[in-house]
Amino acid sequence: MNKISGLIIISLLSGGPAGAVASDKTDVMAVVHQWVDGFNKGDEKSAVAACADETSIIDDIAPYEWHGRDACARWLEAYDAAMAKDGMADGAVTLNKTRHLDLEGGGAYVVSTATFTYKEGGKPMQATGSTLTMSLKKTTSGWRISAWSWSEGIESAVKPSS
Repeated sequence: MNKISGLIIISLLSGGPAGAVASDKTDVMAVVHQWVDGFNKGDEKSAVAACADETSIIDDIAPYEWHGRDACARWLEAYDAAMAKDGMADGAVTLNKTRHLDLEGGGAYVVSTATFTYKEGGKPMQATGSTLTMSLKKTTSGWRISAWSWSEGIESAVKPSS
C-alpha cells in the first residue's frame, strides 16, 4: 500500500509544476494568437480583449508609442489611419518562429519572428524578417498582454508577395 501511495504522490508531484508551466505556455500563446487573429480579421474587440487594462506599445507608426488605458484600441486607430494615408490595405501578421517563451513570477516574455502582408495600390506585398515582442501578465481574468513592440530586422525585405 505504501508503494502505491508513494507512486501516486511522485506522479502528482512530477506532473504538477511541469504541467502548470506547460499549461501557462499554452495559455500565453493562445492570448498572443488571439491578438494576431483579431488584428488579421479586423476584429478589434477580440484583439483589444487580449490586452491588459494598462498596456504599452512601441511601433513604427506615429506617434510611435502608446501607454495606459485603451492603448491597444488607440494603436489600432493609428494603424488604420497610417494604412489609409499610405494607400495600404488588408494588413495581416503571420507569426513564424517563437524564439523565446519565458515564464516567471506571473509574467511572460514572448519573442516571435513575423511576416507582415498587405496590399499597396492593390498589389500584394510582404515585409519579412520582422519581430513581435510581447510581455504578458497573469491577471484574475487570465493572461493579458501588458506590452508589445514590433520591429523590422536588418534582414527585413519588402517585396511583392507571390
